[in-house]
Amino acid sequence: MTGVEIIENTEVSVEALASLGEGHIAYVKQIRSEDVPNLFPQAPKIAPGTKLFALHAADGTPIMLTDSREAALANAWSQELQTVSVH
Repeated sequence: MTGVEIIENTEVSVEALASLGEGHIAYVKQIRSEDVPNLFPQAPKIAPGTKLFALHAADGTPIMLTDSREAALANAWSQELQTVSVH
């Protein structure tokens, strides 16, 4: 035996799933400027059709908005967040 216990058919609540990675994991998502007001209501108006990148916490909370993926990743790194790929 490996000493690993396997539990099958365990249900995880939506709240528990949303809190996984909280404060430790983030993801970067490409968005359009038209999506900005919903995610970042305090952001200034941006020209339509502009491609931007948003850094989100593991639970989907928007953290920051930028015009480059590299800047979003750098911000995550500076906050000691591990970025993951989501599809």
